[in-house]
Amino acid sequence: GGAKKPAEAAPKKTGEKTTVAIEVGDGLAYNIKEIKVKEGATVELSIKHTGKMDKTAMGHNFVLLKKGTDMTAFATAAIGAKDTGYIPAAMKDQVIAHTKVVGGGESDSISFTAPAKGEYQYLCTFPGHYSVMNGKMIVS
Repeated sequence: GGAKKPAEAAPKKTGEKTTVAIEVGDGLAYNIKEIKVKEGATVELSIKHTGKMDKTAMGHNFVLLKKGTDMTAFATAAIGAKDTGYIPAAMKDQVIAHTKVVGGGESDSISFTAPAKGEYQYLCTFPGHYSVMNGKMIVS
């Protein structure tokens, strides 16, 4: 193997919990454009599709990317990754956390530790959605 890249400093666990409830529907929009959390907090995030359309037609997910990830490149690679929930296998290491793809009436919940302080992009990786369906998580 080559030289090891320095590991990003792990956030300190704070015992704090943050609940984030995202709603999506039959359009291209998250109801939340900005999420604020504390470094090291446990984030309990849910995504709920309030629309009627099936996930094959109007599916949505939540994908939080590591710093420095090219959102456009990630979303472009995701188009061909239907079998893995539009998370491209070759770029999975660039994801902090993600939900599954949900359609009308469906929801999904995930829990993860907030990363180190900074700003992180999140997006829907369903084909064609990311350019309008994205936002930022601000960790302080």
